[in-house]
Amino acid sequence: MTLQQFLLILRARYRVALLAFAITVLTTLVVSLLLPKQYTASAAMVVDVKSPDAVSGMLLQSMLAPGYMATQIDIINSDRVAKNVVKLLRMDESTVIKQQWQEATKGKGQLIDWLAGLLQKNLDVKPSRESNVININYTGTDPDFSAAVANAYSQAYMDVNLELRLAPARQYAAFFDAQTRAARDKLEVAQKALSAYQQKNGITSIDERLDFETAKLNETSSQLTGIEGLTTDSQSKRQNVKSDTVAEVMQSPLINGLKVDIARLEAKLTESNVNLGKNHPQTQRTESELATLKYQLESETRKITSSIETTYQVGKQREKQLKSALASQKSRVLQINKQRDELNVLRRDIESAQRAFEMVSQRASQTNIESQTNQTNILVLNPASAPTEPSKPRVFLSVLVSIFLGSLLGIGLALMLELSQRYVRSSQDLADALELPVLGGIGSAIAPNRLWFRSWQQRWPRRADV
Repeated sequence: MTLQQFLLILRARYRVALLAFAITVLTTLVVSLLLPKQYTASAAMVVDVKSPDAVSGMLLQSMLAPGYMATQIDIINSDRVAKNVVKLLRMDESTVIKQQWQEATKGKGQLIDWLAGLLQKNLDVKPSRESNVININYTGTDPDFSAAVANAYSQAYMDVNLELRLAPARQYAAFFDAQTRAARDKLEVAQKALSAYQQKNGITSIDERLDFETAKLNETSSQLTGIEGLTTDSQSKRQNVKSDTVAEVMQSPLINGLKVDIARLEAKLTESNVNLGKNHPQTQRTESELATLKYQLESETRKITSSIETTYQVGKQREKQLKSALASQKSRVLQINKQRDELNVLRRDIESAQRAFEMVSQRASQTNIESQTNQTNILVLNPASAPTEPSKPRVFLSVLVSIFLGSLLGIGLALMLELSQRYVRSSQDLADALELPVLGGIGSAIAPNRLWFRSWQQRWPRRADV
């Protein structure tokens, strides 16, 4: 179909096209004027996703996720928020609304669910592009009611968002409170175990006691070493058969003096035997003095030898006592070391319980504060106000759309009628119908209105005959 054919069809059927166009526009205008006016109130909410948490001071990574804003929109559209709006506006307490609910549902279901569903139908939530602002739009027949519902949705959204944040914190707070009590009980048990062990063993200061007992052990060991040396020396002297070679005998002034006197008397006796003879009284007196001196020498030598024996026996007895004392002191030191190890284990248990208690107590304090906070990262940017102009119906826009649709409808109807019953309106139509070339054309000498009458008479011959 060429443009000329299209224009000829429109010229021939312009009345049908105009009728369809007029009906469409008038119908749209009448319906737009008869529809009740609706008012849209809008409240703007800003979601702060970059500021750190006021309690923990940390930036929550979940707020930076791409789906965070979509999640917030789903929360606003949720039944929970809608039910909170019903409660905030006290719509479930209205007698008129209850009667409407009874008539609509015959008393089936819950009133609050029915109201929440009605509110959600007229709610429109749109996020701003490339920003953290969410627009809450509510459309209703009453501008004041629309503004009240939009503001109620803003408040309900903040309340629900805060509840969603506080619910895990409260659960964590309850959990950490129980863990804190358990850690405190464990710490008290460890402290009681340490105190009972110290009281049972009479321990006041294990380190000072260990130092004292260790010093005492070292002193006993030194004494034993010294006594063992003296005993060994006494034993060697005791086993020496030649008592005159013993150091104590050789170093005794009395014995050395007696030896000198004996040597002198022996020389004198020898001289007296030579000069006076053995039976001379002076010789006999000298022999008697010499015998007395030798007896004294033997007596002093026996005393020194006896003292060595006594020293040896005393040393052996002292050595035995020191060995027994050393063994007892070693047992005491080992026992104290064992007690110190057990005390260290008990102290480590206390330190471990103390660290666990402090860590859990700190976490419990933080979660407790988080569970009691009333701050949220959502703020009202612009509260909704009662609109002065209706948002629906848009008469001018509806008329413009009806003009466009009416034009399409009229043209389409004209083309459909033309295609259902084709007419020859140009030489091109004749050539297409006969599939023969056009050799020439003769212009019409009839006036345009006469030509239209002839065309009408050919189309409805019976009516023209009548």
